[in-house]
Amino acid sequence: MPVPAPTLDLGELLPRARSRGHPEGLLAAMAQELGKATTQAAELIGRQFGIELDSAPAWSHARPLADVVPISECRRMWLCPVQDGSLRGVFIDDPWAVEHVQRIADSMGGLPRLVWSTRERIRGLIDVMANGDARDAVPAHSESTAQAGRTAGKTAVKTAEQSLQQPIRARAISIESMQQAGSGVVRFVDERLLDAWKAGASDIHFEATREGLHVKYRIDGVLVDAPSMEGRQGAEESINRIKVLAQLDISETRIPQDGRFRAALHGREMDFRVSVMPSVFGEDAVIRLLDKAQLRGGDDRIDLKRLGFDDTSMERIRSLALEPHGMLLVTGPTGSGKTTTLYAVLSDLNSGDEKIVTIEDPVEYELPGVLQIPVNEKKGLTFARGLRSILRHDPDKILVGEIRDPETAEIAVQAALTGHLVFTTVHANNVYDVVGRFLHMNVDLYGFVSALNGIVAQRLVRLNCPNCSRESVDAAALAALRLAGLDAQATLKRGAGCAQCRQTGYRGRIAVAEVVPVDHKLRELIIQKAPGRLLREHVASLGITPLRTTALDLVAQGRTTLEEVRRVVGSND
Repeated sequence: MPVPAPTLDLGELLPRARSRGHPEGLLAAMAQELGKATTQAAELIGRQFGIELDSAPAWSHARPLADVVPISECRRMWLCPVQDGSLRGVFIDDPWAVEHVQRIADSMGGLPRLVWSTRERIRGLIDVMANGDARDAVPAHSESTAQAGRTAGKTAVKTAEQSLQQPIRARAISIESMQQAGSGVVRFVDERLLDAWKAGASDIHFEATREGLHVKYRIDGVLVDAPSMEGRQGAEESINRIKVLAQLDISETRIPQDGRFRAALHGREMDFRVSVMPSVFGEDAVIRLLDKAQLRGGDDRIDLKRLGFDDTSMERIRSLALEPHGMLLVTGPTGSGKTTTLYAVLSDLNSGDEKIVTIEDPVEYELPGVLQIPVNEKKGLTFARGLRSILRHDPDKILVGEIRDPETAEIAVQAALTGHLVFTTVHANNVYDVVGRFLHMNVDLYGFVSALNGIVAQRLVRLNCPNCSRESVDAAALAALRLAGLDAQATLKRGAGCAQCRQTGYRGRIAVAEVVPVDHKLRELIIQKAPGRLLREHVASLGITPLRTTALDLVAQGRTTLEEVRRVVGSND
């Protein structure tokens, strides 16, 4: 099919080629003038240099691939990765632009099939990709292509900006797709994603070393070694592949970058949050796996019981969540399951007759019937600003993913005092440190304790592997049980390590919590700034079991070890 443009005498290109000062100048100039050259001349040059034409029948129904190169890079370099049936290649307007070809080769883990195309068609393909509809084929040099470009152009800029904050359309990753991957780097990254998901990992750490790329999975809160990539070049290409997936700038290696992408692992769509950090030997990357369906039961709801709470803790949490207004705080270190607990509470409350709004960073699970707002600090949507807007949205219940600053804390307290039920989290080591955290943020103490319904301090404790756990003798554990008033004659167990637990001795985690309702007496003690000893004595008088004692009870049951309790809860809490 001829390129729709007037014929150009090739002799007219020679002055431009000479002005470039090198022999390749003729070829580069002809690439830029492809729209004015004859098809026969283009085919002749393409054959001699192993470059295909987009007008060939093989590419008549090419569609853009949206998960290979960031849209901003495609626009800058005038290229677009495409697929037509089983063929994959890159449409490019200047196949002799060495820098651009090298960049795309780094991104795809090898030199792709280069297809010589016009800027008009590339622009149309990029606009289709930017609009998130890369499934539609784009006929070669058709009027529909031009019309699609004109229509999409009105929203292309806005979509390109949004793509930096929103995940791209999910790409399927499976054993079959990895076997078909032509690039070893693409296959390596896909294998790590799929393997980490199967292992139940929450994060994947790609650590650049002198020898290559060391990979670790965070499974049940602990890092475990995984297959690595040998060689510095392979390490760099793997990090570039991750940056391409997350639509990050692969040319920038000196500053941290954050992004996200979406992929379908064996048919289940997941979000992945990416953080890239420069290091001594290159760049490190951490991918957070956000499986929105990981903790769901058969009724498609996150359930408190599945999280492992004992019956007493569940009953107290549900009682606090049924208050008409006020604030329920969940506290604990990073990775202790605070937000997941609040999701479970909201799932119980989500009957459809009340307006529930959440603001989170990021949105980790999808809750049907709930308005969920992701924080976007780059665009100015912070927790504080989003919470102010939420209050004008007529909510009944509000979930604030985390209280990080005085402004958010003050707005959350005011919302709880004005008839809303607020669920939120704050980083503190235990129940009693929460008050100090809010005082440090200069929140009015009287208003805070008046709004506070209760505090849940929780941790996630690893359980002994059911496949390899055996009875063990541990004098220190028995002494700790005796000191806590628990059964000192208990049968203790410990995991020996096997393939199912990846030789760690632990498999799975369970939530342990200390749930403290805030009554009038406790409010008075807090306002009087009474010492922690008096606060603890009053809480104990309410029959509330301390967090450490609850965790040690799992040791007495043979479900975990004293070392795990010390690692997660500590010795004094």
